[in-house]
Amino acid sequence: MEEQDFPALYKSADRASLKGQHHYFSALRYYLLLLVLAATVAYAYPENVYGAIASAAFFLITLGILILLKVRKPEDIWYNGRAVAESVKTRTWRWVMKSEPYKNDVPTEQAQKEFLSDLKAILDQNKSLSHVLEWTPDLGEAISEKMLQIRGLLWSERLEVYLEDRVNNQSLWYSKKSQLNKRLAKRWFSASIILHLLAIFLLLYRIKEPANSLPIEVIATAASAVVTWVQANKYNELKSSYSLAAHEIMLIKGESSSIRDEEKLSEFVINSETAFSREHTQWVARKND
Repeated sequence: MEEQDFPALYKSADRASLKGQHHYFSALRYYLLLLVLAATVAYAYPENVYGAIASAAFFLITLGILILLKVRKPEDIWYNGRAVAESVKTRTWRWVMKSEPYKNDVPTEQAQKEFLSDLKAILDQNKSLSHVLEWTPDLGEAISEKMLQIRGLLWSERLEVYLEDRVNNQSLWYSKKSQLNKRLAKRWFSASIILHLLAIFLLLYRIKEPANSLPIEVIATAASAVVTWVQANKYNELKSSYSLAAHEIMLIKGESSSIRDEEKLSEFVINSETAFSREHTQWVARKND
């Protein structure tokens, strides 16, 4: 199962979520950079009227960014879009694996109707995303040929597909994300330490040379901006969360060796999808703290 094989609703929600995430962090990045720039201009031109005007203009732009974030709410689109995408993905894997509630003992046409009904319910529960959930021909159909093909396989063949395309895929994704957030956490922590040490050095130097003009306020603003950026991205929390999820998935994979029939496969898929959903739900809760 590739990304293009999932329902159109998944791909539309995924696109909306990624756009919301991009817009949110882009706005936050510009906001913090402009704050530092405004402080720098105010320090460099303390008695220049044009410097004051420029600094005020930068602060005015940052105010506009805050208002834009409040009105457009890209963070909500990011979270809600991801929730819809993950819900559809979970439903899709249950359907192609013939897991509850899409069991093997119903005609294909009825199983399709039940699946489409569930997708409609997900859409109805998230009407707030209606203005960003677009449909274009490249998004495909609600039920792809690949989904039908996999659902028609023997249970042992479906298990192989699930382990490779779902379990292993998730494990690799969480592992990479954990390592990435670990590197970024170290990088931004180092930047924060450097800025704080620099501010301390300048404050001590001011004691020796009180007449000198030093950019302490600029350094302090930059240090605060770094802290705000780190808090918004939650690098350390995500590193731990993703690492724990990767280990849990490997434990889940170990349970696959005991699968001997259709019923056991259904239980395995339900347990696995519940674990994936739990991690995502906890992540959203942490992001909203």
